[in-house]
Amino acid sequence: MQFSTRTVTNLSLLTAVSIVLTRVFAVAVPISGHTVLRLSFGEIPVMLAGVLFGPLPGALTGAAADLIGYFINPFGGPFFPGFTISAALTGLLAGLMLGRAKSYTWKQMGMMVAVNDLLTSVVLNTIWLVMLYQLDARIVLPTRIAARLVTIPIYTVVLVLIAQAYRKYSR
Repeated sequence: MQFSTRTVTNLSLLTAVSIVLTRVFAVAVPISGHTVLRLSFGEIPVMLAGVLFGPLPGALTGAAADLIGYFINPFGGPFFPGFTISAALTGLLAGLMLGRAKSYTWKQMGMMVAVNDLLTSVVLNTIWLVMLYQLDARIVLPTRIAARLVTIPIYTVVLVLIAQAYRKYSR
């Protein structure tokens, strides 16, 4: 698959924005001495890449943002490839569910964000944290679920507004 210069530029910008939102403008919530919850908006550009450009560009954006972001600022933890898989899946799922659709409803975007966040952030990232730090999932999971109940509506609104603006601008 070949990407146009415009697509590569857009994906690079989304990767950079994701890194800044995840690594600079994030709040860490430690439990048992480990950062088990990081509140940020870094997933929004990755999902946006999937929605606007398709599943493969979304996955590449997520993986690149995680890998490059880790080397710029490890955020206090060791490298763990599971988080890179989760980041890639975030873009992939967005692309599979809504990628390159001509239009979509708020409900469709909300469902995409909810499914995506629950699978990657709640399920997979909790598994990675339990594996990495030998934590009890019953302690970590409630905090992660509560955070997602707050972020899902915010992500949905931001994604719809930005995707609509991008499509209007890129015509």
